[in-house]
Amino acid sequence: MLDRKCLRWCLCLSLLTFFHGTSSNALAQSDASADAALTLRDTLIAACSQNSSDFAHFLTVRNAQAFARLTPATRSTFLKRFVLLDNPGQPRAEFDDSRDLNVFCVTPDVTTQMHIGKPELRDNLAYISLTIGDAAAPLDPESHHVLITLVREAGQWKLLSLGLLFLDLPSLGEEWDRAEISKNERSALDSMKQLSEAIEIYRRTYTRLPEALAVLGPPSQGQAKSEKADLITREFADGRKDGYSFRYVVVGANTTGAPAKYELAAVPIEYGRTGKLSFFRDASGALHGADRHGAVGSITDPIVK
Repeated sequence: MLDRKCLRWCLCLSLLTFFHGTSSNALAQSDASADAALTLRDTLIAACSQNSSDFAHFLTVRNAQAFARLTPATRSTFLKRFVLLDNPGQPRAEFDDSRDLNVFCVTPDVTTQMHIGKPELRDNLAYISLTIGDAAAPLDPESHHVLITLVREAGQWKLLSLGLLFLDLPSLGEEWDRAEISKNERSALDSMKQLSEAIEIYRRTYTRLPEALAVLGPPSQGQAKSEKADLITREFADGRKDGYSFRYVVVGANTTGAPAKYELAAVPIEYGRTGKLSFFRDASGALHGADRHGAVGSITDPIVK
């Protein structure tokens, strides 16, 4: 039978063990909460600077794989939406007087302030309130409030949802691809018309057809001339724009005067991702469009307007 001295010793030891365990759990919770806030901070920094590779580190394995399959334009659009900005910015992070984290995204037009609230932990989930607004008016009632949910995966915090939107990038990627395809196809058709106008301006100015699309681009310096007519952008003059590749061919040997003829073609850079329709401008000036599975269109394709 235990004597009183031994009983007091055992009781003290039990209490020490209990309080030590409670303290350890509290410290673990505190560390996990801080880690969750820092993860969201780094996620916002990557989104602000449009750093896709860094941003992917904070996605679940399934979402990271889908994110890598998105087109560069779609990844860029997603990151812009994440921080509600149209252009990449210079990020910085700092603590406020309440020891809450704030991420600032500085662009030439506006500086966005993103206030990260105290994380609330439940099992392997962390719920964090995020307030996004103009840094010049942090108390603006029109600031956006969203609840970010992080999940532990392989011991690290990863993005799970934005407000009511569950982050399912495989499904969202398919939807975004369809939207981007439609947008790119409309842009490609408009670009074909723009190219035709630029070629006709060149013909009237220099009394001949341009030898190649590159001739229509801007000069590296100085004024426009026949070698660099400054009629379209540099990217367009390289034959690429909004997910499409453009080709220009003079029909026949004659490049001089009004009788000279040419053809234009536009095909998706990545069929099924950046576009499906191929567009073709025949020598008479009619525009055609059809799904050629990435191949160049022809005069037999239906006429489009």
